[in-house]
Amino acid sequence: YSRRGLSRAVQRDNYLPAAAGSPRARTARRRGGMWAAAPLLLLLLPLLLLGRRWRREAAALEPAGRAVLITGCDSGFGHLLALRLHRLGFTVFAGCLCPGGEGARRLQREAAADAGRMRVLRLDVTRGRDVLAAKELVLSHLPERGFWGLVNNAGISTFGETGWLPMEKYEKFADVNLLGSIRTTLAFLPLLRKYKGRIVFMSSIIAYFTLGNGIYSMTKAAIEKFCDALRLEMKKFGVQVSDPGNYARSTKIQPPVSAEEIWNELSEEEKAVYNKEYIQERADFFNNILSKGSTNGNEVVDAMVDALVKTLVTYIYDNF
Repeated sequence: YSRRGLSRAVQRDNYLPAAAGSPRARTARRRGGMWAAAPLLLLLLPLLLLGRRWRREAAALEPAGRAVLITGCDSGFGHLLALRLHRLGFTVFAGCLCPGGEGARRLQREAAADAGRMRVLRLDVTRGRDVLAAKELVLSHLPERGFWGLVNNAGISTFGETGWLPMEKYEKFADVNLLGSIRTTLAFLPLLRKYKGRIVFMSSIIAYFTLGNGIYSMTKAAIEKFCDALRLEMKKFGVQVSDPGNYARSTKIQPPVSAEEIWNELSEEEKAVYNKEYIQERADFFNNILSKGSTNGNEVVDAMVDALVKTLVTYIYDNF
């Protein structure tokens, strides 16, 4: 480069300021104005989002004439949700593993006050014929606005390190927590597509880390991935998919564990590796975590209701 050429090259590469009237100087002034406005934009952004939130929430769904099927209504979140949706005006099909149990009887008493909008049925999500019977019941009693929601709530939990649990227990957990939700989803997918409804799955924070119950974590992590795929696939049909802390104390899914019972169920090989003191230590640790869980199951039910009646929940899920 000549001295002049070098000067121009350095200036071009932003090592020296541009001349005041040059195009690059005008561009720099425009950029400077844009960055000066950035703090104002950051202040306005929450207001814009709140405005969007208000507009989306204002368009709440009219529940009357819409049917929802919920699995696992014997107790816990499913039971609370069935009562809540019925009182909101939905037609509720409450699937119970034990239709003669106390939880099912309570739902039947609720149904007696408004015949026809609450139906309690036997539903074991591991049995294909139970799922098909549930679909036939829904089809024969479908209200005027059709089938609006499927809530895959049924699930089981336990405690134990990997080697402490037999293969039969792994198979049972996969069948209930994972395949059970898939089984009901596949059965009701045609109806959900037809009425552009909602699917809600019960996942868990335990999908992201384990606390001595890896068998439960495994199934919840798998259902998260199933939801991710289903959410994208169903969006083109107008079907929304949602999978909404520690709420163990507000349900019966995981009672406190007994170190003595765990020890008695271990194989001889496992007993040769672990002693009773270790088992007791792990049981105490797990029970302590359970004791700190929230007893307010309505917080979770609130989120499930939002996923069924408002567009906001899945809208934010898809865009952020």
